[in-house]
Parts: sequence; structure tokens; C-alpha cells
Amino acid sequence: MMNRRSLMTLLASLAATKSHSANPDRMKAAAQIIQKQVDAGVLESAVLHVRRGQDTFQQAFGRAKDAEAIFLLASFTKTLTAAGVMVLADRGELRLGDQAMKFIPEFSEGARKDITIEQLLTHTSGLPDQLENNTELRSKHAPLTEFVRGAIRTPLLFAPGTKYHYQSMGILLAAEIVERITKTKLPEFLAKEVFQPLGMTRTALGLGSFKLEDTIRCQTEHAAPESGAGDPKAQTWDWNSPYWRNLAAPWGGAHGSAGDVARFLDSFMFPTGKVLHAKMAGWMIRNHTEGLEAHRGIGFMIGPAGFGKDCSEKSFGHSGSTGTLAWADQATNTTCVILTSLPSRISSSTILQPVADVISAA
Repeated sequence: MMNRRSLMTLLASLAATKSHSANPDRMKAAAQIIQKQVDAGVLESAVLHVRRGQDTFQQAFGRAKDAEAIFLLASFTKTLTAAGVMVLADRGELRLGDQAMKFIPEFSEGARKDITIEQLLTHTSGLPDQLENNTELRSKHAPLTEFVRGAIRTPLLFAPGTKYHYQSMGILLAAEIVERITKTKLPEFLAKEVFQPLGMTRTALGLGSFKLEDTIRCQTEHAAPESGAGDPKAQTWDWNSPYWRNLAAPWGGAHGSAGDVARFLDSFMFPTGKVLHAKMAGWMIRNHTEGLEAHRGIGFMIGPAGFGKDCSEKSFGHSGSTGTLAWADQATNTTCVILTSLPSRISSSTILQPVADVISAA
């Protein structure tokens, strides 16, 4: 068996690397995919964190000083918010089958009265991804309360439970339910009930105690349309703005390190009861959308589509439009976290998917 010294010698050319990987050639190949984009001037910053069994590989790239660099996680935030909801389910303070109007009485007009918490978390509620006036709200630095009011009133796209449609506004209302039950803001609730128990010291919904300069800059020139699409006029509300970084949007506003994201994923692979009991953790990573076009758990994407090409049906995770992809595969006991500064509109095909393919085959 290769010892640590021999392995570190083998990977000496890879800066900021820590590895105990059983397959260093695979890890090196994955790292080279990322480094190529840095060398070409396309990618500014990235961190790769892979665990397979007892072996771990970490590497920082570009402007990321080390593997503990903090990135805007974008839609991976949805899994964190969902975990907060499930903490309350685990305690018996809500049930996934409860109608949302039980906790948000004004969310009762028409078919809204039939929407369940589970549908909010599995993208089957009929709510839209973003509000029609999303740009207007962000450009005027609206608080989350205005987004909540808009989500409560916005027209449904279809009858609840009949289709799948990716919807950030459903996650927003699930977060609102947590706040109404606990009388606590979601960032504080998640910090106490999820992040601290798991040792996620480099994670916060919003900036928390971190400063903007403590985090990695997003390459907003390639941002998604709903996030400004790189328009200079959007600089006061885009991904890098103090407004967005502090908003703590429960569908896309969390910050975290690759190691912390891996700890979160591993808590579902090996639940300890620190956050959720094993049965509840398992419930989150099973498919809840049988018969629909997507495979969704509670807050999670369920594999293998969207992860590495050789991932199994027992894989789960999430991607993020800021250029992030994180998944775990129970079949191979593998956790893979790829955090980049390059929006997924570009990085998905050039970095995220190719790296995931290499790792899943390792």
C-alpha cells in the first residue's frame, strides 16, 4: 500500500493538495481538468474535494488560497434549507404531508390550499422558479419578506403534484414555514441545528459572521439571467453585491467551503443523529417524484443523472448556477464536491461534468 510520503511525492506538482486517495492518477486527472481552465484564463478560482472510503483528496486552484476557501453555493442552498425543514419533521412539529396553509394561512387561494410541504421541497407545487418581478425586487434591494409575499400571490403554473417544475419559490415558502414555527430567522436556525452539530464552521446562510472579502468572487460576466447575466447595471444586486451576499435567500444564498459541503453530504451517508435520525435522513435522499420527469428527493437531486456518468441510482446531491456541483454515491462510498467561480452556464460542460465523470469512475 502506498504510504503518505510516497503519495505526496507523486502529487508534489499539484499545489495545495492533500491526498490519501487509493487512485492518485484519477485525482490527478480530475485536477488537471480544472487547472487547464485556470491556465487558460477562463477560471479564476476553484476547490476540489473528494472522499472515497477512508481516502481524501483536496486541492485549491487559482485565486482560492486553500481548500477552505468560501464560495457562494447557489442552489446547493436548497438542500440546507430542506434539512432545516426536516429537523422540524424529525421533532414532530410538522409533517411533509401537511398543507402549507396550515402554517401560512394566507396561502389558501384556489389550488394553493392543496399544496403540501413535500411538494414545496420536491418542485411539484406548481409555483414558478422566480417571480415575474424578480429583477425589479433585486434591483431595489427588496427584503426577503417581499419575495415571500410575491410567492404567496403568484399564479400557479399547474395543479399541485401533477408535474415537476424547478421552483425556488417553493423552497422560499418552506423556509417561511420554518421561521413561523420556530420564531427564528432561518440563518440562525440552520447555524444552530445543522451547521454547528456537523462541524460546518465555514458555512452560513447569507454571510453570517464572514466578510464579503473572505469569500470567493463569482465571475458574474457569465451569470444566469435571473442573476443579472453579467450586465454592468446589475452590479448593485448581482452575485457579488453586498445585497445578495447578505440576503440569505434560502434557495441560493448560502456560503460554504468544499469540506463543509462534504461533511453535510456525509451526514446522509452515515447519519449519526446529530441533526437527523437515520430514518429521516434516508427519507431525504430517496426519490419522491416517481412517474414525473425528474428524480427528486427532499431538497436533493437523486442520481444518476446530473452527477458523474458512472454514478449509481443511490447517488444524491445538487448543482448550483454559480458553478458548483456536489454529490455522494452510496454504492461506492464516494463524496465529490467541486466549487468554482465560473457560472455553470460555462463550467458545467467544461469543468463540472468532466471532473464528475472522472471521479465517478475512480
